[in-house]
Amino acid sequence: MKFIEDAKRTHYCGELRGTDDGANVVIMGWVHQVRDMGGQVFVLLRDRTGLVQLKFDKDSKAFEAGGDLRQEWVIAAAGKVEHRGDHINPDMATGEVEVAVTELEVLNQSATVPFVIRDETDAHEDLRLKYRYLDLRRPSVQQKLILRHKATAAARRYFEEAGFIEIETPLLMKSTPEGARDFLVPSRMHKGSFYALPQSPQIFKQISMIAGFDRYYQIARCFRDEDLRADRQLEFTQIDVEMSFINEEDLMSVMEGLMAQMSSELHGRKLELPLPRIPYAEAMDRFGKDAPDLRFGMELKDASAVFAGSGFGVFKSIVEGGGTVRGICVPGGAGKSRKQIESLTPVAAPYGAKGIAWVKVTGEGFSGSIAKFLDEAAQAEVVKLFDANEGDLLLFVGGDAGVVLPSLAALRSHLGPEIYPERVGDFKFCWVYDFPMFEYNEEDDRYVAMHHPFTQPKPDDLHLLETEPGKVRARAYDMVLNGVELGGGSIRIHTPELQSKVFAALGIGEEEAQHKFGFLLEALKYGTPPHGGIAFGMDRVVMLFAGSDSIREVIAYPKTTSGTDLMAGSPTTVDSRQLKELGIDLAKK
Repeated sequence: MKFIEDAKRTHYCGELRGTDDGANVVIMGWVHQVRDMGGQVFVLLRDRTGLVQLKFDKDSKAFEAGGDLRQEWVIAAAGKVEHRGDHINPDMATGEVEVAVTELEVLNQSATVPFVIRDETDAHEDLRLKYRYLDLRRPSVQQKLILRHKATAAARRYFEEAGFIEIETPLLMKSTPEGARDFLVPSRMHKGSFYALPQSPQIFKQISMIAGFDRYYQIARCFRDEDLRADRQLEFTQIDVEMSFINEEDLMSVMEGLMAQMSSELHGRKLELPLPRIPYAEAMDRFGKDAPDLRFGMELKDASAVFAGSGFGVFKSIVEGGGTVRGICVPGGAGKSRKQIESLTPVAAPYGAKGIAWVKVTGEGFSGSIAKFLDEAAQAEVVKLFDANEGDLLLFVGGDAGVVLPSLAALRSHLGPEIYPERVGDFKFCWVYDFPMFEYNEEDDRYVAMHHPFTQPKPDDLHLLETEPGKVRARAYDMVLNGVELGGGSIRIHTPELQSKVFAALGIGEEEAQHKFGFLLEALKYGTPPHGGIAFGMDRVVMLFAGSDSIREVIAYPKTTSGTDLMAGSPTTVDSRQLKELGIDLAKK
């Protein structure tokens, strides 16, 4: 019998169960493990659905061939499913059964692999990325990619049922360098001119609203030429959405439905809707960051008033100089030693904190680095402010808000899983809204858009555009999960007059605006409906749903942090003839 041609696969490896006892099957896959027991040979066969045990009895004509098998050989086997009786393996989904092999064919052999194909591996990431096709055979990695597929499928089903139209937007577009650097693509037909790969389909999805499509979505590939880290790649995927005739609440409601469906299908979790909505200023005040983690409590409290009247000169002078002193209460943290507490300093140091002041709450009052500077009345005030109990630890940071808030936010993130390990697996979503419209860029000595220049200002703040742009709030919103921004969006500007005013506030003159965005400004003249949208980072969404620490784990063929593809060996130099065709000369080093 010739497999594939004559005998087709009847089952995947991971599908077989006790109910298949007695069935004749044909299965194919990779040899995961071989155990030669003398009178019998047992082989674990693997495909993307899981593992199943093959049994080769000594009186079987396939016995000798089974003993010669090696790891990662590709084989096809025919046989009968048998119940394993008292030898059930509870750690395998197929552990009730095995396949007694009657016929076997080796479809291909394998060289010795550079690392063992197992869920747990000590192989360095660079080695795994060089042999990514082998790394992708690891069941745990395959499951993350399958989860990604399911997430994409769930999103498409949801949008289809909600009346959205999937529209593909160009990958070769006009360069509009606002924010991250563009990837540029030289034009052969228009030498000296360049396309850009899209950082986002932003302008095209707005134009789709002008075109009357009303509800647009796209699983969009995007590109940013920026430095990489665990949650960034040069190329990434967005769930991109735009809707007409809506306000913020309309969009939030629809997107909550999307996350509820994905959460239900991927994890069996039911989301309580509506999700919490937190203004940006409140998020910064309570959590120290605009992507708050709601799992761990330990909210920031402003203790400036207490320390302004205390004997602790360092904090007193900070408050008198216009700074702030804030802190967090760590439940049960008083059990930490001085050395353990001082080891927290490097957590806050990257954000500019020069040190962490602390006290322990005991039955006899405060003890710790600054306890002696707080009298009995001040201690009582602090206990009330933080709702502290005996055995708690209070951590304080003083300075400018730009130092204090992120420092304490980092301490919350660091300590939360330790103090509340049972909450680590929780899913806590929220919306953050009313972001600042602009932020000041010291290097360029001008305001830049915090979201993007097509975001609509809050109507109540329009009068501040020309005089105090730093105080203008935007009709912008982010969805956050466990302290990570899943996606952000806004209600867009839909009149050319307001768009011109926002460009002016950004220091973009009329000529520059026409050069960069002229086609959008022209389109806005022709009856643009009120509209808004959002884009979710698909890689981040899947990373969090998969419980991974890096988006590289949920991308099939990722780049390293230096932007290289170790498997394919890119980027590379190109032939001089190609450059000549494009009209490009490279500068000599």
